[in-house]
Amino acid sequence: MFTNWHRPLLVNTALMLGLALVAAFGIFLDDRELLGEPIWLKPLKFGLAFALYSGTLSWLLSTFTRARRFASWMGTAFAIAAFAEVAAITTQAARGTFSHFNTSTDSITLLATQVFTNGVAVLFLVQLAIVALALLQRDGDRGLKRAVRAGLAMATYGMVVPVYFLATEVHQRTVVDANGREIVMYQGHGIGEAGDFRVPHFVGLHAVQVLLVVLFALRRMDEGRRARLITVAALGYAGLLAFVTWQASSGHALLPW
Repeated sequence: MFTNWHRPLLVNTALMLGLALVAAFGIFLDDRELLGEPIWLKPLKFGLAFALYSGTLSWLLSTFTRARRFASWMGTAFAIAAFAEVAAITTQAARGTFSHFNTSTDSITLLATQVFTNGVAVLFLVQLAIVALALLQRDGDRGLKRAVRAGLAMATYGMVVPVYFLATEVHQRTVVDANGREIVMYQGHGIGEAGDFRVPHFVGLHAVQVLLVVLFALRRMDEGRRARLITVAALGYAGLLAFVTWQASSGHALLPW
């Protein structure tokens, strides 16, 4: 089944699933917390997210018929950058301190900050390249092409959302890590009173998986009708993404309680 899938991305998927399993045990076995949450919750979420995304890309790149070698290079770059970023997050969690926005000057935190900065840049540029590659493909099911193109476009937007709000909403604060040390954070996830840019980030990032699930549900329909319904689904999902972006930027919480 996985013979033609992109190998480095497939390996990264397995590693991320392994991390998620370890982190799940860590939540129950390690009672340390960061800002009221288990220290292993963040590695668990990132492990699951990157497992899902890497697995999707591993399959997707195997369907490309044009520029396959370049697509393979981009997939490998994505796998390496994703592994490095999640490794840095996991290392900081194991140390009982914050991975993002941490102004501490110890060598490990400084290295982790460099990994985040460079890793995010690589992931974004590779994502743009994969979107361009998806647009080049001419063969295959029309519904699949529309789902992939729209999903990847919204995923790219999801990557940009937190960068935009980080540039416009700066609020330095001092918090305490799991070791009782005061840490100055140069930024946070919040926007206004209750907004959170992680919501549009998550919704956008996983658009491609949602649209592929919709496509699978419509697999028994003829190609033309399936393609039209995928277009409707993509427009609806884009509307949801626009709404949660507006909600977060307005400082409103996702849920009223």
